[in-house]
Amino acid sequence: MHETYDVIVVGAGHAGCEAAHAAATMGSKVLLITMNMQTIAQMSCNPAMGGVAKGQIVREVDALGGMSGIISDKSMIQFRMLNRSKGPAMWSPRCQSDRNMFANEWRLALEHNANVDFWQDTVSQLLVKHNRVHGVRTDMGLEFKAKAVVLTNGTFLNGRIFIGEKIFGGGRTAERATTGLTEQLVEIGFEAGRMKTGTPPRIDGRSLDYSRMEEQPGDENPGKFSYSTTKPLSTQRSCWITYTNSDVHETLKEGFEKSPMFTGRIKGLGPRYCPSIEDKINRFADKDRHQIFVEPEGWETVEVYVNGFSTSLPEDVQLRALRKIQGFEQAKMFRPGYAVEYDFFPPTQLKHTLETHLVENLFFAGQINGTTGYEEAACQGLIAGINAHQNAHEKDSFTISRSEGYIGVLIDDLITKGTEEPYRMFTSRAEYRTLLRQDNADLRLTERGHTIGLASDSRLQDVQKKKQTIADLMDNIRVTKVKPEEINSWLGDLNSAQLREKSSLYGLIKRPEIGLTEVDYLLQFLPEYEPEVNTETIEQAVIEIKYEDYLNRERTNAEKISKWENLEITADFDYDRLKALSFEGRDKLKKQRPATIGQASRISGVSPSDISILLVYLGR
Repeated sequence: MHETYDVIVVGAGHAGCEAAHAAATMGSKVLLITMNMQTIAQMSCNPAMGGVAKGQIVREVDALGGMSGIISDKSMIQFRMLNRSKGPAMWSPRCQSDRNMFANEWRLALEHNANVDFWQDTVSQLLVKHNRVHGVRTDMGLEFKAKAVVLTNGTFLNGRIFIGEKIFGGGRTAERATTGLTEQLVEIGFEAGRMKTGTPPRIDGRSLDYSRMEEQPGDENPGKFSYSTTKPLSTQRSCWITYTNSDVHETLKEGFEKSPMFTGRIKGLGPRYCPSIEDKINRFADKDRHQIFVEPEGWETVEVYVNGFSTSLPEDVQLRALRKIQGFEQAKMFRPGYAVEYDFFPPTQLKHTLETHLVENLFFAGQINGTTGYEEAACQGLIAGINAHQNAHEKDSFTISRSEGYIGVLIDDLITKGTEEPYRMFTSRAEYRTLLRQDNADLRLTERGHTIGLASDSRLQDVQKKKQTIADLMDNIRVTKVKPEEINSWLGDLNSAQLREKSSLYGLIKRPEIGLTEVDYLLQFLPEYEPEVNTETIEQAVIEIKYEDYLNRERTNAEKISKWENLEITADFDYDRLKALSFEGRDKLKKQRPATIGQASRISGVSPSDISILLVYLGR
């Protein structure tokens, strides 16, 4: 082992894997320390990547040069583009994954990175001197030195598992918890809290009657996450949908008196948008059924994930209730669902680089920051890994603004607003979501990823070529005109106003009744149209045309706000000298130390008048 590493990453979940790979790809010598080498990139909950807003994050990670998109493409068993019936800003890619293949592909990617070393052990203490981290100490008593450390401990910090009245120490089933780190960080001055998450039971798929469920196949022409040369699926596995019923609910209620949630044994707050089944029937008592997604765990295994049935009730209650769901009458359980309660550190204690305020070169990423979800963890790991490398080599920090990506929205929300429950990304959280679509993440971010040495030269060349192709296609559409006799019959079939004179394709595409499927017909009139132009490139050109006014408005708003957004506030700014600041505003500003006026304006408790006072003082 090396005497000193550039970066040590603690934990090999989704955040840790992205952090280690990013820092190593950029040139740092990285040590990845994990409690179990066999659970690298384990999908602890559902075997899937992406979803509403989450799919946008995966594509942004890929555009920057991260690996989650590539790994997902190599291990998916089904692909669906969600929200196709809505506008393009809402389209969200999602895949069902082969759980074992996903973990194997991640491990292979890390092992093929020559700058990554591995060590199986538990980190119990940080080596901190003069408010700067210098390495870690493990349970084996070994010390590893580093210029920067990234903590991605997931649910393992003082983790406790709950199944009915049973309580076990652990961060994941059959895996023990980590102790010592929380206590040390609190002693240093960090604030810590408790959160809760859960997972459903796993079922033997051979015991299910799929004929009694609704089939949910993948897309007819499946897409993919990565902008690289990964291949889309040629065959897919279906998922299935069924529902709970009043009998299921009554059976579940029989276990409420032993529920750790209702008896108060669990103190941490769980995810509001992914509640347990007992929480659903308690909070939504008027609902007589809830949707259940039956998801295969891989190509070869018979194990099934029961999405929508997360629970910590006694295992016998879980099984009896499951067997009253249509199609589950003969269900056999592999393992019961459970809840996990764990330590987290309110993210207002971090900079936008995910470095802590209190300890230099110490970074937090993933559930330790109060988030939930693989995708949210992965993007934090990527940003933490990038900045750990930058710090280790005395280079400029790297951040993404709210107008550049969902990653920027997520981190800014965490740093400025904090979170009292597991944070999950939604499209509604992004004020510029029309600009931050899943289809254009490479156009937005690949150049930035290339500048810091993460995205490859070939990736940048592909993006530059794509930009030119889109520009050429749009120019061609603008200048090409069609005659009424060439198009009026087709327009009539669409109940669209007919032409009286020559009209440009540009104007026709803007018509609301002409969607993406109809555009293919119009493109045949282009004098230099190349049918081999891929569908995604055509979609981007058409979206730019159809939503031109909205996009321009958002770009203008983003530019206006950026004037304040990027107005810097020095790290040692003395807020006490501004007597006109509100007491709460001054307290929050001193505690969170925003780097810009934009960040300060989004801190809960900092009023518009406080911002005005700051602007006056700063000469604006």
